[in-house]
Amino acid sequence: MSVVKLNVKQLRDAAVNLKIGDKVLLTGYVYTSRDAAHKRIKALIDSGETLPYELKDAVIYYAGPTPAPEGKPIGSCGPTTSSRMDVFAPEFLDKGLIAMIGKGERNQAVRDAIVRNKAVYFCFVGGAGALAAKCIKSCEVIAFEDLGCESVKRLYIEELPLIVANDCTGGDIFSEGRAEYFSE
Repeated sequence: MSVVKLNVKQLRDAAVNLKIGDKVLLTGYVYTSRDAAHKRIKALIDSGETLPYELKDAVIYYAGPTPAPEGKPIGSCGPTTSSRMDVFAPEFLDKGLIAMIGKGERNQAVRDAIVRNKAVYFCFVGGAGALAAKCIKSCEVIAFEDLGCESVKRLYIEELPLIVANDCTGGDIFSEGRAEYFSE
């Protein structure tokens, strides 16, 4: 397993070389989005309206950050359970999304879309929202402000520590980890 420092702008080219278990320190702009925001983005896609950000080469962080304490850009910003976005992820990937950040496994349709689009799914440790906040240097609400913590935010992250959970060759850290555990 390797540790790779990557900028979001490098992900399109780098994704084909990432393998499950690789550790990545990611820097660049990412967008927070959860269930309610995904539903609205899907409605915008269906109606042909402009999206709050370009999906092509974007990274979505499944998070709903807490309000920022004084002097900080953001409060705690841990990942939410990714499977809740599985109904939307294949279409978003087909429209150019390069990576997702969350926690937990993805369904087969999402894993197939990751392979088909040469994308990647990263996991961040659940319960470590304060650690994530230390890596977030700026936070701007860009859409759906009425959703509060679930509004879409544009974050600038520096060296957010991630683990490749699903790679573009079909690798799945969850199924492979279980198989290894039960074979012992």
